[in-house]
Amino acid sequence: ESRIYAVAKSGMRLSEVAMVNDTSSCFSNFSCSTSGSFTSLIYRNVTVPVYTTLKGKATQISNVPFLDESSGSDDDCGSHASFRTSTAGSENRKASIPGSPRAMKRGVSMSSLSSESDYAIPPDAYSLDGDYSEPEHKLQRTSSYSTDGGACTEPMEKSGYLLKMGSQVKMWKRRWFVLRNRQIMYYKSPSDVIRKPQGQMELNSSCQIVRGEGSQTFQLMTEKRTYFLTADSPNILEEWIHVLQSILRVQVTSPVGVPHSDAKPTVKGWLTKVKHGHSKLVWCALIGKTFYYYRNHEDKCPLGHLPMRESKVEEVDRSCDSDEDYEATGGGLLSSHCTLVIHPQDQSPTYLLIRTKQEKNTWLYHLTVAAGSSNAAVGTSYEQLIGKLLDAEGDPNSPLWKHPMLCYSKDGLHTSLTTLPSEALQTEALKLFKSCQLFINVPVEAPSIDYHVSLAQTALQVCLTHTELQNEIYCQLVKQTSCRQPQNHSVIQCWQLLALCAPLFLPQHHFLWYIKQHFQRHADPRSEIGKYAIYCQRSVDRTVQTGEREAKPSRMEIVSILLRNPYHHSLPFSIPVHFMNGTYQVVGFDGSSTVDEFIQRLNQETGMKKPSHTGFSLFTDDPSGRNLEHCLQGNIKICDVISKWEQALKELHPGKYEGGTRIVKLTYKNRLYFRSQAKGETDRERLLLAFQVSNEIASGRFPVNKELALEMVALMAQVEYGDLDRPGSSSPGGISQSKMQHLLHQVLDKFYPKRYKQNISPEQLRQLSERLATKWMVLQGCSPPECIRIYLTVARKWPLFGTKIFAAKPIVPSSLEDCPVWIAVNEDGISILDYNTMHLKVSYSYSSVLTFGGCRDDFMIVVSQMQERSSGKNSTEKLLFTMAIPKIVEATLLIASYINYHSTPSLLTSTQPSRSKTPADKHRESESRCFFPSMPRNTKGPTLL
Repeated sequence: ESRIYAVAKSGMRLSEVAMVNDTSSCFSNFSCSTSGSFTSLIYRNVTVPVYTTLKGKATQISNVPFLDESSGSDDDCGSHASFRTSTAGSENRKASIPGSPRAMKRGVSMSSLSSESDYAIPPDAYSLDGDYSEPEHKLQRTSSYSTDGGACTEPMEKSGYLLKMGSQVKMWKRRWFVLRNRQIMYYKSPSDVIRKPQGQMELNSSCQIVRGEGSQTFQLMTEKRTYFLTADSPNILEEWIHVLQSILRVQVTSPVGVPHSDAKPTVKGWLTKVKHGHSKLVWCALIGKTFYYYRNHEDKCPLGHLPMRESKVEEVDRSCDSDEDYEATGGGLLSSHCTLVIHPQDQSPTYLLIRTKQEKNTWLYHLTVAAGSSNAAVGTSYEQLIGKLLDAEGDPNSPLWKHPMLCYSKDGLHTSLTTLPSEALQTEALKLFKSCQLFINVPVEAPSIDYHVSLAQTALQVCLTHTELQNEIYCQLVKQTSCRQPQNHSVIQCWQLLALCAPLFLPQHHFLWYIKQHFQRHADPRSEIGKYAIYCQRSVDRTVQTGEREAKPSRMEIVSILLRNPYHHSLPFSIPVHFMNGTYQVVGFDGSSTVDEFIQRLNQETGMKKPSHTGFSLFTDDPSGRNLEHCLQGNIKICDVISKWEQALKELHPGKYEGGTRIVKLTYKNRLYFRSQAKGETDRERLLLAFQVSNEIASGRFPVNKELALEMVALMAQVEYGDLDRPGSSSPGGISQSKMQHLLHQVLDKFYPKRYKQNISPEQLRQLSERLATKWMVLQGCSPPECIRIYLTVARKWPLFGTKIFAAKPIVPSSLEDCPVWIAVNEDGISILDYNTMHLKVSYSYSSVLTFGGCRDDFMIVVSQMQERSSGKNSTEKLLFTMAIPKIVEATLLIASYINYHSTPSLLTSTQPSRSKTPADKHRESESRCFFPSMPRNTKGPTLL
């Protein structure tokens, strides 16, 4: 046993390193020199998005950064499209007369229909109560199109106004679109159709239509470019999508119709789909009870789907067919191919040609199960027994529960328990069984716990990588714990491995029902095995509720399961959350807890309001140790965050990582600040906000002069340390001169701006300490809440109080100088500040922000401002900034949060309205001026600089 233990231990560690390296390569495309490995892991599903403002709301139009030509058109830089003359041009001109009653009724100005206007009328400028049958929208449709999305008998034509995202300046431009002869051409106005088009799009079978986040936006993806388009109303959007869908003979994809990016396929692979005599090689995936097929395995938008519920699935006997028949109709397909037929209700059958018998058996079993059929002849012997138990509705007295195939056996496995599509996966299944046996049979000991951590992480990572093995590992572990006497540690450790699987992923279809039955049969609070079964029941229910995880368990999670009896606690794990005042709160969570649930529990334990009323969010540090923070989105699992952080740390220090020496640091602090919520702040919220401002001041991210900075340091010293006694005083708290100097230096290091302490002499430092001591002693007897109130009263006099600032450098050509700046984001808009003085250079209200987010590796803001007030003309500018990728993500999401907060009535009504100053308020202000004699009576924000 010791020899096996040593060999397995070293072998598993090597394989674990290989697995980590292999996993990290999956994220290499996203990483950059400034982001770090943790960024590429934590932001795997949150890449740098692009938002646009529609009807006052920030709407995501792309989940990846723009390439300059991604939404391109030729109208931004001169038209290069060849114009094809058409006899229908006169019909287009007749379609919309600028002075028509319909146009005047809609309130569309004459200038908006002329070719002089280059910019879009916002969609909300139109009334939504009209019938939208105006000629300019439902222009000539010279042929009817099929309502079922089938092939058209005549050429399709359509024209009308749409908003199109420009390629160079990312803003919406109103264009007249004409669809004819499988081409879309667009012009500035209907009167320009006799001229050269501004651009054109070729429509072919490779094009895709994807709905946007809003109800009026969609993407038209061609071979060369992606076009972002917006209609004036949802009805017009549906008309365009319907006619494009009919022409392209593709199904439009939408957030509802497309499987979620995290959806787990039960089985997937390349198949030849045959329908109506036409064959096509497609990538297929069975997700839930729906069969999807795609052009390739990287495509996110399916070509179509088949509902499997109550469908008929059969194998076709082709032994009597000749090869010539298939070579003539199937493009060279041979009769050696296996064939399945799916016959959904009220639809014609679809045939699937599969190359190998193993793949055929896998598809046949899973499609049959998804269809709800009880065909006992498909699947392995193990799967057939589970099907029979399901048909018997899990009868507890059924002899099948004690069938040798379902129960523990000392003999090892010689073949997989579940149907797998390839020999390679069957080999992996047997390797997985051996890894589980090593985990189960070697006793867990605290000094060598890393051996079991490595085994568990390696085995579960294999199951995350190859999802087909997730059913297999559950079946293996259930078999190992069925009808087995609890004689030693092996049974308990097998249940512990089940407890690690349950929050991570769940088996599919019949297997999920089977493990629930297994846990129910063993649940008993009087025995240790029964307690683990109850714990697994809870974990499965939570995973069904919140979804599966993305990363393998962390060391902390595995150690907690193995050594700390998790069944005693509803929240078996815990981690400290740090606050800006140096305190922390230990918060419990389980394997499925999301960030939102974690924050809710944190607020309950600390007496704080929910984040929508405080603007607080949860942040993590960066494993690299650099001064980077990562704001966590609410739907991310806390265990995934910890695991990815731990994995990134291992990658940064290969061979030097020592488990448990360093863990992720979670910090809870303010992210969104609103002036209207200041009236309802609790004392704790004010305290944390004051310490956060103090940290900004010390790091040079808050503008204060030297005198004001020293007075604010004195206030924070009074809050942190209490009254300062003179050296040698008779009071019990009196301190020596040396201790006082040490304390003063400690306070200056913590709260005083670091830039003001650079290059000062020891004598200057002594004088600074004496001035601090004088100001501190003036505050003797002042309570911490009162000091915090005065501190925030003074800090809020800066007009940009509550702003989050990001270091950036403009990219030329730009209206800004080629030097570092601060990008300041707050509830009013976006401001550009001088990097050294923090003086305001320029500001943009959110109403002038058109588009923002990632553009290649940079941060992009597209703004529109009035150039000449008399003429009413607007100028549009695209600003690009060099920033670290985590900061681009943070700034983009922050801007979107502020814009959408103001567009959400429920959030606006929850804030308290401003009120006039009461005598008590005026007394507090005069009192604060007594503590700050250097501040003028009518101090405004700019004078604080």
